[in-house]
Amino acid sequence: MTGFAVHRYKDISWSDPIAVVGFPSIGLASSIAANFLARSLELEVVGAISSPEFPPYAVVQNGVPYPPIRLYAGERNCDEDGMNCDGLIVVTSEFMPKIEQHHPLAVTLLDWFAENNVKTVICLEGIPFFDTDSGILGVGSTPSASEIMKKYSIERLEDSLVRGTSGVMLYEGAMRNMDVLAILGPARTDMPDPRGAAKLMEPLARMLPELKIDTEPLYKEAEEIEKRMDSNSPSLGTGNKDFLYG
Repeated sequence: MTGFAVHRYKDISWSDPIAVVGFPSIGLASSIAANFLARSLELEVVGAISSPEFPPYAVVQNGVPYPPIRLYAGERNCDEDGMNCDGLIVVTSEFMPKIEQHHPLAVTLLDWFAENNVKTVICLEGIPFFDTDSGILGVGSTPSASEIMKKYSIERLEDSLVRGTSGVMLYEGAMRNMDVLAILGPARTDMPDPRGAAKLMEPLARMLPELKIDTEPLYKEAEEIEKRMDSNSPSLGTGNKDFLYG
């Protein structure tokens, strides 16, 4: 089995934090969304995951080098007196794990979540954009996860496949009786898609209204990319496939 080292930079202690996981998928929508969430909410790096089989690079943020997979965290839903805070954890990376790494990575993350009292995990996934009617779909690992989707008007995926780490988390979550929700949003396949990332963020904004997530910068970024594409600037999509699946 592929070995992972989990590094802890700061202790966290919450009774019921929510975790959001976003690895690269179609149009990089999920990783763009997760990175945007961590950045816009000014979450702190509390941990990371490394492996000798990961791509050999460090992610440098504010002059500090980190392993490719980072775990961010911050408080949410504080009372006026600053007490009774729950937490938000965001896991993200810029590379797509190899096929043989998906299962052990999912298990490693779920184990770490359980150790830190996480009962609800939200996995973000970009799926191919087919037409303008394509909307957000979701699937839950448990009946209670399905009820969460229903509460926030996320249409249930009936018959299909959910691949990668998200797929493994779904069935592992079912076996652990842990609420895992996979939120699937349409994204372009030919270029990085901030608009697809913004669409993925909309259900999160409904589920976590206290965080006041503003997706307008993502829509503006999407418009800028599309303008450059329309003006025949160098293609932004030619390297995307290698980045996702290489």
